[in-house]
Amino acid sequence: MNHFPIFLAVKNRRILLSGGGDAALAKLRLLLKTEARVEVFATSPAPEIVAWADEGRLTLYNRGMDADDLSGAVLVYGADEDATQDARIKALAEAAGVLVNIVDNLRDSAFITPAIVDRDPVTVAIGTEGAAPVLARAIKRDLEDRLPVTLGTLARIGKTFRGAVEALPFGRKRRDFWAEYYFDKGPRALAEAGVSGVQDGLRSLLADHLTAKARKGHVALVGAGPGDPELLTLKARKALDEADVIIHDRLVAPEVLELARREATLLDVGKQGFGRHTPQARIARLMIDHAAQGLQVVRLKSGDPVIYGRLDEEIDALEAAGIDWSIVPGITSASAAAAGIGQSLTRRGRNSALRVLTGHDTEGFAEQDWAALARPGTVAAIYMAKKGARFLQGRLLMHGAAAATPVTIIENASRPHARTLASTLATLASDLDTADLTGPAILLYGLAPRAAEARLPELQDLAHAP
Repeated sequence: MNHFPIFLAVKNRRILLSGGGDAALAKLRLLLKTEARVEVFATSPAPEIVAWADEGRLTLYNRGMDADDLSGAVLVYGADEDATQDARIKALAEAAGVLVNIVDNLRDSAFITPAIVDRDPVTVAIGTEGAAPVLARAIKRDLEDRLPVTLGTLARIGKTFRGAVEALPFGRKRRDFWAEYYFDKGPRALAEAGVSGVQDGLRSLLADHLTAKARKGHVALVGAGPGDPELLTLKARKALDEADVIIHDRLVAPEVLELARREATLLDVGKQGFGRHTPQARIARLMIDHAAQGLQVVRLKSGDPVIYGRLDEEIDALEAAGIDWSIVPGITSASAAAAGIGQSLTRRGRNSALRVLTGHDTEGFAEQDWAALARPGTVAAIYMAKKGARFLQGRLLMHGAAAATPVTIIENASRPHARTLASTLATLASDLDTADLTGPAILLYGLAPRAAEARLPELQDLAHAP
């Protein structure tokens, strides 16, 4: 063990970082989880760093770090991605007696930053002593099941080969090499031919990767589910893990974004009703431009992208640009909302059909087949219905729907702060006004929470009255 694992107290203590590019961003996403006083020194900081400074999350100095800056600091990070500047930061830190980490440079670092599984206040830190960063990510993703018994041996052999692998470009090419070594070629070579077989296999694998054609760019249109990260599909989780760029909607839960690689670029293209708006053409341009560079892009959409996700518009744009794409469906909020109130969306003897509707479209409040919706026993999941609730209520009552028809509104379905509002068609609009819901909500027409339904059986009787 060359690195002794400890948990350092950093609350209200100064952590300094030199650099303003991609390496700095990746490190800051981790440091900003702490309660340390983070200070950044950069002459050309990335827009994200400027924004974090404006929000008061860090202190930004638009200059290089000097010796006087290190007084009272507990840690220093060199993330300039420049050998000369990194050497200067290392010398400053050592002269001041402050521990220094030079990003992606194990030799010049006095400490390393482990991969972290963050379940505050429980934190699991994973380190490989710089031998295998891709392994740390795999362990974080799955703490037990993905760890072969030969892991330690493979890591020791791999560490001796890291200098040779620098012939590959930094980033995806190296990650692909190490992923294939650790999860395919390495274990098989060790099982078949022992340590010498692994060493020979590493040289052969490197030759293959040096001559391999660059991987084509690809866009995966991925459903992030309703919010609970445990409702992500395995395929969605894999897509996030492989993504170089993640272009996400406003409603994607922060806990889901936490599953992305720290080095991935995250782009928020959220749209808000009657508020901030990212034009669809801009979203298409971002997907196309990044994929055209050979990057693996995830277009991450809340819920299921095939339900009110503007999927066809984005696919049309990708096909017109000749970009490969795929769809990874997700759990839609209607399913999560129904599960949250203990109900099924279809039930024998009640409804043989389920209507999936939107409360408003590009023309305003959406018109529906109101006569069909007003029939007793109808169940509908209505997305984006908060602002159009009064319109919906009026149309249904006008077409003969029973005033006591149960209506349930679920805000932030599947999330820890979910709220359930049990209402009826008669009181829907006023109940919503009183509740003052601020988060994303879905309306389940014709369904009451199971507990409320058990307490008030007459509600269903009234709802089915002619």
